[in-house]
Amino acid sequence: MTRLKQKYEEALPSLMKELKLGNKMAVPRLEKVIISVGTGSLKDKKKFATIIDRLTKITGQKPKQTAAKQSIATFKLRQGDVSGAMVTLRGARMYDFLDKLIHVAIPRERDFRGLRATSVDEMGNLSIGFKEHTIFPETSDEDIKDVFPFGVTLVTTAHSKKAALALFNVLGIPFKK
Repeated sequence: MTRLKQKYEEALPSLMKELKLGNKMAVPRLEKVIISVGTGSLKDKKKFATIIDRLTKITGQKPKQTAAKQSIATFKLRQGDVSGAMVTLRGARMYDFLDKLIHVAIPRERDFRGLRATSVDEMGNLSIGFKEHTIFPETSDEDIKDVFPFGVTLVTTAHSKKAALALFNVLGIPFKK
């Protein structure tokens, strides 16, 4: 069992008491983590292959290529063109990635002072954007010329922002005080 999963299991009774829930199945839990990279109308296949390779190293899972849903002439983007990549993590891989994100990657981010609580939406999901992928130790610093931004979304079963914030505090996500 991973460290974060074990931490969640130990905090389950206190979460039930804090949220005034009678059943432990009603306590919010982490459902999945989605990591996405938008490339726009990137025509350079070598650069896109680099993004796919690095995302694979970071997550431990091969990303899915996402296609444009509609044509946008201003951006020279046609319907069906590859416009990004995404990975959906569940189970043990999800907890391993989240542990690495919280304890290794986020502290390496430049000028980090904590996440804002406003990043949690009303449905209980947390969305975080990162300016560079080099905060992860798997990425080599030799090829620093191809730095790309990415987004991470933590999807929960929480039905309110308050319940989601309680869950994220138990997991150890660093919020601003």
